[in-house]
Amino acid sequence: MSDLRTLHAIAELVPQGSRVLDLGCGNGAMLAHLQSARGCTGYGVEIDDANVQACVQRGVNVLQLNLEDGLAVFDDASFDVVLQIDTLQNLRNAETMLRETVRVGRIGIVTFPNFAHWPNRLSVLRGRMPVTRRLPYQWYDTPNIRVGTHADLAILAARNGLRIHDSFGLQEGRCVRLLPNLLAGTSVYKLAR
Repeated sequence: MSDLRTLHAIAELVPQGSRVLDLGCGNGAMLAHLQSARGCTGYGVEIDDANVQACVQRGVNVLQLNLEDGLAVFDDASFDVVLQIDTLQNLRNAETMLRETVRVGRIGIVTFPNFAHWPNRLSVLRGRMPVTRRLPYQWYDTPNIRVGTHADLAILAARNGLRIHDSFGLQEGRCVRLLPNLLAGTSVYKLAR
């Protein structure tokens, strides 16, 4: 998550003083922000060596784990909040990880690039895969193994018996509640069992 406005908007969803698990935490920027601005504690989970080192340098507790192996190392309800910020689209076991997110945390906050955002639709209509700030890779060189729309996660959550506490879009850090599938580059879901 490189956009600071989006990072701050997502951080506002995390209650003050929460115990947080950040899955695919990257360089630890989100967890470091939550520690300093919201008094949170917790851990990041990351597989990339350079990102693990960046987390350590930021003072973020980090575990080097492969999310494809699941979250069996954590007990039920070990955390108040489990974050999956731009992680789900990179995982082969997306459905399992959604269930694990709400098993390990009382709530899960999941964000991902919304493929149905209007500039993406326009690009596809022109016969090209989109390359945008939220989807910055060429189709042949992307870490994303899937794309999803804002509406897709609602279907997946329902299929897995998960409750949606809130859902909306973010566009340049602004909350989009009217037509988020069309008008927002980022989809945000707050989930629970």
